[in-house]
Amino acid sequence: MKLIFRYINHYRKYVALAIFVKFLGTVVELLIPYILEHIIDNVVPLGILTQVIFWGILMFATAIACRALNVKANEMAIENSHKISYDVRQELFRKTSNLSGSQFDEFGLPSLISRMTSDSYNVQTSVQQFQTMCVRAPIMLLGGVFVSLAMDAHLALIMILMLPFLIAVVLFVSSKGMPMFTKVQTKLDTVVRIMRENITGIRVVKALSKTDYEKRRFESANADLAKNEIDAVTVMAIPGPFMQFCLNIGLVLVVIFGASRVNAGLTKPGVILAFLTYFNMITMGVMGLNRIFVSMTKAAASADRIDAVIGMPIDQNILDTDNAARQTGDGFVCFEHVNFSYGEGEDNSEGFAGESREQALYDISFSIKKGESMGIIGPTGCGKTTIVNLLMRFYDADSGGVFVGGRDVRTYDKDELRSRFGVVFQNDMIFQDTLRENIEFGRNTDEKSVRRAVEDAMAAEFVDGLPDGLEHYADIKGANLSGGQKQRILIARALAANPEILILDDSSSALDYKTDSVMRQSILGHHPDTTLIMVAQRVSSVMNMTKILVMDNGKAVGYGNHDELMKTCPAYKEIYDIQMGAIA
Repeated sequence: MKLIFRYINHYRKYVALAIFVKFLGTVVELLIPYILEHIIDNVVPLGILTQVIFWGILMFATAIACRALNVKANEMAIENSHKISYDVRQELFRKTSNLSGSQFDEFGLPSLISRMTSDSYNVQTSVQQFQTMCVRAPIMLLGGVFVSLAMDAHLALIMILMLPFLIAVVLFVSSKGMPMFTKVQTKLDTVVRIMRENITGIRVVKALSKTDYEKRRFESANADLAKNEIDAVTVMAIPGPFMQFCLNIGLVLVVIFGASRVNAGLTKPGVILAFLTYFNMITMGVMGLNRIFVSMTKAAASADRIDAVIGMPIDQNILDTDNAARQTGDGFVCFEHVNFSYGEGEDNSEGFAGESREQALYDISFSIKKGESMGIIGPTGCGKTTIVNLLMRFYDADSGGVFVGGRDVRTYDKDELRSRFGVVFQNDMIFQDTLRENIEFGRNTDEKSVRRAVEDAMAAEFVDGLPDGLEHYADIKGANLSGGQKQRILIARALAANPEILILDDSSSALDYKTDSVMRQSILGHHPDTTLIMVAQRVSSVMNMTKILVMDNGKAVGYGNHDELMKTCPAYKEIYDIQMGAIA
């Protein structure tokens, strides 16, 4: 709940004003039964019509004022809660965008999505109730009790004696409900994950006739979520009927003892009528407190989940140049004895407890000069993309050094480092926007640079063939583009900012050999100062590179140019022979 109050503090003036207006509205509402009692017991017996009309108009005006104040308070509370939830989502999105690779893996994409949506909505609801129900319910309860005591202390004791038991039940049940709602949100993460997998892979699911299987898998996760949510809500619903039962008994006792006191001349009929109204207000106050505890319990669980992300410490600090490792070679891009493992060790309580580390890279070293090119080739899962991840500092190496421009990548501000790169990843994203916007990507790239990038990426032919050219609107994930068209637009995006280092991670797999070859020659010819790193499965894509790094099971098994590797690296020669048809 600290998270909620931290953001409320940013709008404390507006929240305080909403609370004050709600306070006035509730206090005015408490006056209505008191005016009614005065009319019945003091004004009506006088038989003066003007007095009855005056007090009747006063009672009506009080009711109007009560309504107006409560409506205004609710409007202000809604506006404040939306502003606060907006700030929470903005901060959560900003923090999520800055998570390191290992931190992102720790939370998982489905969990981050549900924290951004479901959890932030729970926080928004609780903030709204904090300004309305959290004001109204206690005032109705305490105000009703105090006014009732002033009117008839003997009858008021009936209600007062019940309140400690009711409050104790609410507090006990709330302590049990919070961990249950936390579990519900965790189950929601699973449902979001399965839904996302199915939406993303819907074509594969349909192509393999696995629709029924995926329906059963989703149904199982959804049923598990529903069961946990029903359990949590059932537990939190326990106080409601108990409170209603106790308060109804109290109401009966008030009627019985109130009637006897009227007959005995100890109180007036108007007092009993007003007392019953106040008793109803007290009932509403107690029931409102119960709803508050249910809502706040859910909100507290959601706020803790959001705060776990927002409060996550910076995983990758910027190192001082004097304390960073020193580059020993003269390359522009350099790896020196780099080792890396995914996951967290068993001795790290913040990681995946009990899960061993997955070694991905073993003692990787290479160096390329500015303007040179390097190809990385090897079987699937050998560590090619991991090298790219370390180079762009999505992860930090366990040992060894990663250098760009003679500096350890850990000494760069992340934006400064990544602004030097143009990159196309495997399965990269085409956004639902025009082709121009997908290429410019909010970088205000000039028209000349965009056009040159389109031509170098061999995209000009198909772009110019479209009726609206670069203004052609791409569907979500480029569904209305072919695989080769998407890859060429992505390569154009990477080239548009004229990067110092261009990384193409298996980004030409959908291109034919001729287009792939012409594209590489165009990039090398028109961007002579750009250092090119190409991760590929095709030997034809890397054989003309200045250097080629051959990977196998996380290890570098070959490094050199094509001619050297054909003589010294059996793994590379085998790939070449198989792909180029030397083996029958």
